[in-house]
Amino acid sequence: MEEPEPAGAAPPPGLRSLLPPREFLCSRKGQLLLAESVLSFIIFICYIASLAASFMMAPLLEFLLALFLFFAYASKLNEKFKGLYWPLADFLRCVTAAIIYFAISIAAVSKYGDGASKAAGVFGFIATIVFAIDFYITFNDLVTFLKQGSSDSPEGRKSEDEDSDSDSD
Repeated sequence: MEEPEPAGAAPPPGLRSLLPPREFLCSRKGQLLLAESVLSFIIFICYIASLAASFMMAPLLEFLLALFLFFAYASKLNEKFKGLYWPLADFLRCVTAAIIYFAISIAAVSKYGDGASKAAGVFGFIATIVFAIDFYITFNDLVTFLKQGSSDSPEGRKSEDEDSDSDSD
């Protein structure tokens, strides 16, 4: 017989170590990335089953990118690799995904008559909204960061301005 684990014991290693922490799953960013991944996968499956199979590459790429960022943020890779400005990369990914999903959803709904294409188009419009919400939130974070960065060092800007004035003389 196995003995029950004490209440404060750490979970055993195994598949649970691959799951993201509960705090990240409950966060707004975690939920948005999870929704983007799930929607992109559903859209990918719909395009495979439809006459509009030529559109399947965009949802596949967005699924893989959202899944990568989901696990990167969950495992805190963004804190380990400081060379990449993660919010900017995430913002650009969300903007391009929203535009691409909107365009291919219009094409899938208007040009193709089968049910799978129509379903992919409807899920694409939903994904457009989810990606737009994500890039709006990420944009607000970027603006806050840039305002903090520009107001932190006014002395540095003065010395740069003085250097450029002396060079032009």
